[in-house]
Amino acid sequence: MLLFVLSALPLLAQEDLLDLLGEEKPTVDLATASFKTNRVINLHSLESTAGGVLDFKIGHRFGFLSGGVSELFGLDQALIRIGADYGITDRLTIGGGRSSFEKTYDGFLKYKLLRQSSGAKKRPITLALMASTAIKTLPFRNPDRKNYVSSKMYYTYQLILGRKFSDKFSLQLSPTVVHRNLVRLESEANDVLAIGTAGRIKLSKRIAINAEYVYVLPDQLAPGYRNSLSVGFDIETGGHVFQLHFTNSTSLVEKGFITETVGNWLDGDIHFGFNVSRVFTLRRKD
Repeated sequence: MLLFVLSALPLLAQEDLLDLLGEEKPTVDLATASFKTNRVINLHSLESTAGGVLDFKIGHRFGFLSGGVSELFGLDQALIRIGADYGITDRLTIGGGRSSFEKTYDGFLKYKLLRQSSGAKKRPITLALMASTAIKTLPFRNPDRKNYVSSKMYYTYQLILGRKFSDKFSLQLSPTVVHRNLVRLESEANDVLAIGTAGRIKLSKRIAINAEYVYVLPDQLAPGYRNSLSVGFDIETGGHVFQLHFTNSTSLVEKGFITETVGNWLDGDIHFGFNVSRVFTLRRKD
């Protein structure tokens, strides 16, 4: 204990001297607002929900534009996800929701290991881990055979690495593993490896353009499935963030848009949709 006290004395003396000289102590400046919300479009962004804040989310997606006039270019169809994310701390976020597509419930945990910063501590990137699970509640296709609830469950594990390069530009990479307990064919892999990439360009104080692409590694996708590509705009209006987007992915959860995207942009198989994010402060910081 004596050695500890003696070793701390020079540091205390240095701080007192800085106070006498009127110099400010070095501070740590954390990078903030790399993305408007904790989602880019489909992918999780490197942002977390602040501690004590509830983020209520509504995701809405119309049918394919290729449906033409008879389907009013997709507006006759609608898919929706309603969910909420809560910041247990500034680093730890928990959330969940329910999607009308395949009657799916999902939940996730996201923890921010590193936070990009400058000043006294310089860290060039933000690093986060995300784990989610989803379960379909549609009836089994063959109810006469022995079925297991676990057959309807899916798991996703994701590492999110990102950097805010400037006030106007942010970029992230998301190496991902999706595990499916049950697949349709023996030729399909239960574990699918993919890499997501996403970027944001700030156009004005309240408007930004986002884009994301999920590349599934070779021989991982089943026939008929494609990589997910999405582009959109974020519009901030005080407590709300509106995300207007176009995507070839039908599902709004990881197991769907990463491994089961069927739309082809060149054929007009594009969904128009929007996400609405509204935050509520439930616990104020001291």
